[in-house]
Amino acid sequence: MQLDPIGLVGYGEVGKTFAAGLRDKPGVRGVAAWDLKFADPVRQAAECAHAAEAGIEACSDMRALCQASDFVISAVTASNTLAVAREAAPHLRPGTVFLDLNSASPGTKQQCAALVDAAGAHYVEAGVMTSVPPYGIRVPMLLGGARAAALAEALVAWGLDTRAVSDRLGVASAIKMSRSVMIKGLEALVIESYATARAYGVEAHVLPTLQETFPSIDWSRQGAYFFSRVVQHGQRRAEEMREAANTVREAGFAPVMTAAIAEKQQWVADLARQGLFDGLDKDSDWQAYADRLLAARQPQA
Repeated sequence: MQLDPIGLVGYGEVGKTFAAGLRDKPGVRGVAAWDLKFADPVRQAAECAHAAEAGIEACSDMRALCQASDFVISAVTASNTLAVAREAAPHLRPGTVFLDLNSASPGTKQQCAALVDAAGAHYVEAGVMTSVPPYGIRVPMLLGGARAAALAEALVAWGLDTRAVSDRLGVASAIKMSRSVMIKGLEALVIESYATARAYGVEAHVLPTLQETFPSIDWSRQGAYFFSRVVQHGQRRAEEMREAANTVREAGFAPVMTAAIAEKQQWVADLARQGLFDGLDKDSDWQAYADRLLAARQPQA
């Protein structure tokens, strides 16, 4: 399986992590990237400078990236998963391995695969099972598709934590999306519960009862982590949860809870974009985040 040169579609947090982590792997002659930011007059200079400093070639467009790569990794936001596959497919060289890291539903991944495989390339889906930053390229990933086993073996040889779970497309994504309903749902529940408790001044009573029921969790620390992650990545999480809602629909259920989770994540993301949480970071306690929400409350009629 030819996996060099490597091309990254998406040069955000995940794309930069994988580009840097794969750049010096044995046998890798080069890593290139394409991102819409490379064509944005406002962000172009800074992003291209970052790529150059990291030893990554910043491509001029999707066509240039695909024609220069034997291994293409798609690392964009959930809402752009299908659009990237649709744009890349006409330019992929026959035999190219296309690894889709994006958090999308099984149905979306299957649509992507149809486009990529029709071009003579090989589509492999990935379910990235936890947050990337603490792990880097060693983040646990489940792979699916006809070439999943071969790709998993090759990536393990590079030190990645990959495991093929099925040769059928959709299985890895179903695992990922089902987990996301729970994890992102917990984030949304904690934000709503803690902010409400803070509003009534009863948090000193609520958190100890959670601690008693689930003693293995530090609820204050976990709450702070959840608040900070949603404030930082709420937009990406909201898009992921909309894909999770699609996953629930594809299973034949109404995504009542999942749609509400997406709405809560989007609400926090919108407030963060407006600057409500400026000055807070991962080390801030949950009360600081909750107090910002309280200050932004709309008066009830």
